[in-house]
Amino acid sequence: MASNPPGKCCFTGVAHAGVAKGKHSKIFGLDTYITGVHSNDKIIIIMTDSFGNKFNNVLLIADAFGEAGYKVLIPDILDNDLIDMSNDRKMEVWITKHDSKFTRKFSEPFSKSVRSELKPKFLGVVGYCLGAKYALQLINAKEGIADVAAIAHPSFVDIKEVEAIGKNPLLISAAEIDAMFSTEKKYETEAKLQEIGARYQLDVFSGVSHGYAVRHGTSCPLIKYAKEKTFHDQVYWFNHFSAAIFSA
Repeated sequence: MASNPPGKCCFTGVAHAGVAKGKHSKIFGLDTYITGVHSNDKIIIIMTDSFGNKFNNVLLIADAFGEAGYKVLIPDILDNDLIDMSNDRKMEVWITKHDSKFTRKFSEPFSKSVRSELKPKFLGVVGYCLGAKYALQLINAKEGIADVAAIAHPSFVDIKEVEAIGKNPLLISAAEIDAMFSTEKKYETEAKLQEIGARYQLDVFSGVSHGYAVRHGTSCPLIKYAKEKTFHDQVYWFNHFSAAIFSA
């Protein structure tokens, strides 16, 4: 494994203040949050963590990507089986249900339909926590359909999925304190990316823990900085590679 399976910290969070600007509609068979520009030229798909596509925090992030010039789609890859802070769920039961085969049944057909039906010139994908696994699958060098991926504090990723991205660009934003993406897993992942000659960037933010980019409160300056820098890095990453595609 390039990162360990989800743990207890994947099921806790702090709600961020703000009113989401987009809307939920059913497209390509899945309930999907849609926000951003009307054009299909540049699309970002967000693969969520266990809190899913109704969690206000990720909706606000999607809106911010939209303000940066992208159409943003957040499909329900959890089959409406979402975690929220009021749920008293048994973590082990939820994780067992939401294994890779179950979730890929939603993530892959949806993304292929976005590519074939909406025909974006640039398709980027973001993955948070367990969503990182499915973001990586979408930039698989042989079978993937996205151009670029950006993931934060990944969990449940197999090292073979890292190896399979080939030369497709990958941005990894990581927490210093993270049992899922531990120091050993970070080293293992970076070594594999170097081995395959990947186009990658891996940043580790000190003093923050797993989930910081989406689920943690921002009253702590360390968390606020890491969250905002991760987002700005992702925008810059997508801007760079989308510009290269449009100028080709």
